Amino acid sequence: MTIARTKVSNRLRNAPLYDWDELVQEDRVHRLLYTDPAIFDAEMTHIFGGTWVYLAHESQIPNPNDFITAKLGLRPLIMTRDENGVIRALYNRCTHRGTTLCRWDRGNSRSFQCPYHGWNFANTGKLRGVPWADGYAEKLVKDPKYNLAQVPRVESYRGFIFGTLNLDAPPLGDYLGPIRKPIDEWLDRNPGGKVIVCEANRLKYKGNWKLAYDNSGDGYHVVYSHRSLLETENRFRDEDTSKGMSYYQTSSPDSLPMYIQYMGNGHHFKDKRPNLQSRPGGLWAIESLHPGMEHVQGKLRQRYGERAESMLDLAGSEPVNINVFPNLSLLGNHIQVFQPVSMEETDAIWYGTMIEDVDGTLGEDVVKDINALRMRTQEGFPNFGEVDDITNFEQIQRGLMCPEDEWIYMNRGLGIPDRIHTLEDGTIKGPATDELFMREYIREWKRLMKAEPNIAIEREIRA
Repeated sequence: MTIARTKVSNRLRNAPLYDWDELVQEDRVHRLLYTDPAIFDAEMTHIFGGTWVYLAHESQIPNPNDFITAKLGLRPLIMTRDENGVIRALYNRCTHRGTTLCRWDRGNSRSFQCPYHGWNFANTGKLRGVPWADGYAEKLVKDPKYNLAQVPRVESYRGFIFGTLNLDAPPLGDYLGPIRKPIDEWLDRNPGGKVIVCEANRLKYKGNWKLAYDNSGDGYHVVYSHRSLLETENRFRDEDTSKGMSYYQTSSPDSLPMYIQYMGNGHHFKDKRPNLQSRPGGLWAIESLHPGMEHVQGKLRQRYGERAESMLDLAGSEPVNINVFPNLSLLGNHIQVFQPVSMEETDAIWYGTMIEDVDGTLGEDVVKDINALRMRTQEGFPNFGEVDDITNFEQIQRGLMCPEDEWIYMNRGLGIPDRIHTLEDGTIKGPATDELFMREYIREWKRLMKAEPNIAIEREIRA
């Protein structure tokens, strides 16, 4: 088959791209979406520049002058909270000669000094001074063009910080749309409706970033890809302590009440909670066993009686996958971030979350115990389940190197009467084992790749 070629604007260096309607069809996508470097380069503008991208969580920079380093696609950033509390996404690139300005992962600083030539910038992005300024004919500190570039639009939704370079992108709330409801539910079960982000499992795989997003709502692979994890989590099932995800093993996943819901703008939501409604106990009752958990849960139950069950539920994982296009997933109690490195390399970062004693009703000792259990449960999937997924991603990338075998199919559930339903709010719902989420998000991917985003950076310092 011959793929018709088109040209894009000079913004992308006139890289030869393709006819997106040929590459993305109703039931299949072409392998080039995952293997063509020019398409990857275009994504860094049209996707990771043209729409809202998750950057960081406010709890990672809670105090004035806190900073962490982050990424917007391939663009290195410094996420700062300046002394006035304004959150900014500064390009981590000295405006003089382009070197990485900040080489620390996190910290607290009012300014950043370039390690190469000593240019110094305030954490607002403003150039404060240069060594031996008499060597320049102009007053550099008075010209905004020497300030650090920064993402022009940075907004938060309930602590989740997003940024976009596209001046024409809709407001963040409109972009999130219906996916806000499951995000709200995910947050509101925690004290004060908030979480604190803590240390991460940092994983890497040799594959395209979209392979992770393809998998983020997939309920079809679990019983095969995660067989060893399921068997480990259910190793005590004969003692009537079967926990974890055993509902996948009891019947055909197609017949289970869990579902996938497409929320628009590339976002989707896999809800496994309906599978658990007939099971006794709360979230803690379905947790798999972890070293030390018996001691802590026993202490809480002895001390607080029936109240302990609601406390333990705060340590249990919420059985949902909330996926915000293009790079954010909320799974259990985790925050997972996909960061593209190249066409065939991706960082998959799993952040843990903790709770706070926001109103003093739990007490510091209880919160400490809950967080200890929560940290232990959050060790499970990144270490024992994500490795299965990463192996699949790398093997898919390897398989897609076969140029004559062109197509990837995503047709499960397509064309079957009464299987997929459009709800009153415009969202689309179907069995969790269907690939409707992939068909719909790829359609949004195609729309963005066809569009011409109004890309800009900002150097003027605004409050």
